[in-house]
Amino acid sequence: MLGRPVSYRTRSSRPESLGKNSLHMIANICLTIFVIGALVVTIIAATYEPDDPLFQSPTKITTFLTSISNSTFQSNNTVIRTGEDLMAANQTALATFGSGTDAAETKETNSYETSSSECEVDPKEPLDCKDPEVFQLMMQKAIERFKDIHFNRFGKPTPGPEGNTCDMAWRFRPKQGKATGFNKDYRRFVINRDNCTLSVVSIGEYHSGVNARKKKKKNKNKIPGYEPASGLQDQGSFSLPAAGEMVNDSLPVVESEREFIRRKYLIYVGGADRCKSMKHYLWSFLCALGEAQYLKRTLVMDMTLCLSSVYTSSNLDEEGKDFRFYFDFEHLKQAASVLDQDQFWQLWDKWQRKDKLSLYVAEDFRVSPKKLIEVKHSLIMRKFGFVEPDNYWYRVCEGETGSVVQRPWNLIRKSRRLMDLVAAIGSKLNWDYDSVHIVRGEKARNRHLWPNLAQDTSPDALLSTLQNKIKDGRDVYIATNEPETSFFEPLKHKYTTHFLNDYKELWDKSSEWYSDTAKLNNGAPVEFDDYMRASVDAELFLRGKKQIETFNDLTNDCKDGVNTCNTAAI
Repeated sequence: MLGRPVSYRTRSSRPESLGKNSLHMIANICLTIFVIGALVVTIIAATYEPDDPLFQSPTKITTFLTSISNSTFQSNNTVIRTGEDLMAANQTALATFGSGTDAAETKETNSYETSSSECEVDPKEPLDCKDPEVFQLMMQKAIERFKDIHFNRFGKPTPGPEGNTCDMAWRFRPKQGKATGFNKDYRRFVINRDNCTLSVVSIGEYHSGVNARKKKKKNKNKIPGYEPASGLQDQGSFSLPAAGEMVNDSLPVVESEREFIRRKYLIYVGGADRCKSMKHYLWSFLCALGEAQYLKRTLVMDMTLCLSSVYTSSNLDEEGKDFRFYFDFEHLKQAASVLDQDQFWQLWDKWQRKDKLSLYVAEDFRVSPKKLIEVKHSLIMRKFGFVEPDNYWYRVCEGETGSVVQRPWNLIRKSRRLMDLVAAIGSKLNWDYDSVHIVRGEKARNRHLWPNLAQDTSPDALLSTLQNKIKDGRDVYIATNEPETSFFEPLKHKYTTHFLNDYKELWDKSSEWYSDTAKLNNGAPVEFDDYMRASVDAELFLRGKKQIETFNDLTNDCKDGVNTCNTAAI
């Protein structure tokens, strides 16, 4: 039987295959070692139980967090901030941009400990109000103190007159109520510094932190999102209202002759709108302003108005009332192109002949704005005659014109000086009150048109009606045209009542409102008239947590007299 030749070798034992086999063997050994090592590490990690101080007693936790470590070049003995501290700081920061509710409900201490290195200062040195911890403490304390308001934004603290005082401003609005606008406040904080601990001792009254009130700055930059009328520049710069900012309703001025002649203007002259009710005045004024916007022209407006006798203590019509007493001219001049007529006529007389400025007169209110938009003259003058009601300005916006010219109601706001009074009174009430609007006066005396009003608004009837609407002991603000507030004396047995006259110090001779309005009136004092009173009363009523109206809530009489009620609303 023949065997295999002696020289025969398998393929794996050939010399050329030995190198590859060795590499495979080494790779398999390395992989085996890696897998075994990974398995060992996994088992150790899963079964190892260190002595974690965070799960030990409070004493051990304190020791862990305050222990001294020499891992750096210098000994570090600062208190370590934990995740709770960071979360609390974030919640407080969010409160400055949102409602502030979550931050107000967060349970934090009212003092903060600083590091020993920060405490190594002379106790007599003034407090650093710009310190982030001081700022955070002041924000937290304000949120805890004023629980019935939403904070919109906090301003940076500024030093007060004493070394331990800081002033801070903020914007806010009441949590409840129908009003949605923001108010401003700035208060003085007294802060105690005891070794490494800061604490707020007290918070001052409304507008007590005068150092945090922003002052006017000269700034020629344009407001983002708004292109001001070319050629018009404020005597004082304008910026968006911020917490504590002063009112800047100075009259716009024309920069140069070139800018004046480049502009196109619209003016309303004559008519029988003066000395009518404020509602009539606004209806006509906004018609003129709407047409000016439609024609892309600057409205030349009379900055004085005639106050109807229904609002004056003299029972006579009173001329010469400044527009800025009642309305926010700062907002108006920002959003629309307007110019005071006294300044306009001075410049017109100065440059009209030289620059050949042309005038177009429209004497009939039926002249359509669609026709006037084609007019190229420098000035369009609408003249109104003497026959009522065809000489009312608002007639321009009637008929087909109403679909073209829109009244810009968003440009009219109540005077910020009046709104400051609203904020001051609301703050004195801590924004925690209910409100009742009680109409009496002429309507209560006219039993032909309002047969039940006098009886339904009597003290006994009010007590009976309100007992199911407002809880006993509540603060109740009563907005009323009843001149004798003693008429409502019986209500004090169940409620803490408040009236506008209770806060007359806010507009007396020593008040900021008094001095500001006098400056607008060439130094002459300004009466706090009935229209101003009605404006402040209405705003305070809207900010009550519960609002009780006269008509529908207190009486079944119709607001405008017998048989004038809206059937759908009953």
